[in-house]
Amino acid sequence: MDPTTPVLRDSNLYRYKGFCFFKELMPLDFIESLQDFEIRDDDVFMITYPKSGTIWTQQILSLIYCDGYRNGTEFIDTAEKVPWIEFRSYDKDADCNSRPSPRLFASHLSYNFVPPGLKNGKAKVIYVMRNPKDVMKSLYHFEAMANYAETSPDFGHFFHKFLDGDVFAGAWFDHVRGWYTHKDEFNILFIKYEDMIMDLRSVVKQMCTFLDKELDDESLDIVVKRATFNEMKKDPFANKENMPDNFFDLKIGKFMRKGTIGDWKNSMTVALNEKFDALFQEKMADLGLHFIWDMNGGI
Repeated sequence: MDPTTPVLRDSNLYRYKGFCFFKELMPLDFIESLQDFEIRDDDVFMITYPKSGTIWTQQILSLIYCDGYRNGTEFIDTAEKVPWIEFRSYDKDADCNSRPSPRLFASHLSYNFVPPGLKNGKAKVIYVMRNPKDVMKSLYHFEAMANYAETSPDFGHFFHKFLDGDVFAGAWFDHVRGWYTHKDEFNILFIKYEDMIMDLRSVVKQMCTFLDKELDDESLDIVVKRATFNEMKKDPFANKENMPDNFFDLKIGKFMRKGTIGDWKNSMTVALNEKFDALFQEKMADLGLHFIWDMNGGI
């Protein structure tokens, strides 16, 4: 077993094989046990780096798969319908093995920590990625309201913390590169957060096709309407208002904040932006990934 190391900028985290885990919420023995988790052919995993559209995609999956939730006869917390596999041990009532198929899961794990059975199988993976400048800005605000993370004194401090991977899930570059370069090992669909903002209906249809889920036009309209940012912002479950007080300080801000493209411009200086662009080019240029960086469509 590789040794764990502390994360200097956040004492709540430990680093293991390049990934940063929460000490209290994600003990190493449980993370290691996921290697024995049995995958079913009809399992669906939704994977993201933090603050890349996770709750949004959980909502979409819940609406696609649950008729009662979609038609308003059943109200389900998205975290119950699409639970976190890496936090499973903290839900004492949860038994993923006894859940009926198809099972839906959410995860922030890098490709090398997910159960091996997910590779080269029929189970499906939806990986949602977001332009990393907006990820950084959103994560900076999230850190301030998360009681289990050390708050940065300012955005400049968090900028370097983020680039060095001293945040939950480690470096964005490693996470995205890992999944993208190993895509042939999985039955995987890549979706971009910005495409969800620009044309949510098209993305939902793309997801349905990938998942072999046929929805009539009326059902599709409902999914799209209920999965818009403004609708979800009014949803106390999406805003995590039902979470224990020791998790988030909701007096500081809402879990769902803006849901826009280009908010990084309100915090990142020209010098920081130039540094980021140079690093992005160095680490990601060979992958050919293109992101929309602002609402004007810049890439």
